[in-house]
Amino acid sequence: MLATVSGRGGETRKAVGDFIRLQRGLADLSLRQLSELSDVSNAYLSQVERGLYMPSAQVLKNIAEALDLSAATLYQRAGLLDESQGSDEGGGAANVERAIRLDEALTAEQKEALIGVYRGFVDRT
Repeated sequence: MLATVSGRGGETRKAVGDFIRLQRGLADLSLRQLSELSDVSNAYLSQVERGLYMPSAQVLKNIAEALDLSAATLYQRAGLLDESQGSDEGGGAANVERAIRLDEALTAEQKEALIGVYRGFVDRT
């Protein structure tokens, strides 16, 4: 059975949930849409986003794929990987977009705009 938020583990669950919610917003997906794309129930996904539960590695992988993120990105946020373990995954464009998504100094709108501009440059080459 999964535990509810408490102590330091609760901070991690909250951070993971906040990150998933932010990425869902950047992808312009409703909770229901992400639920369908990731094959995770709407109710459970809502609880994950609120930091009530820490999803399994498989659920994180499904969510990452639905959000067009690397699974390593969510695994790192969930504390399942060290920062160095996921840094070599993917290449070029994936790393640039991942860096933009992870930059906490940018707003969701700024991230979306930067990713759009970057994709525009990459697609033209």
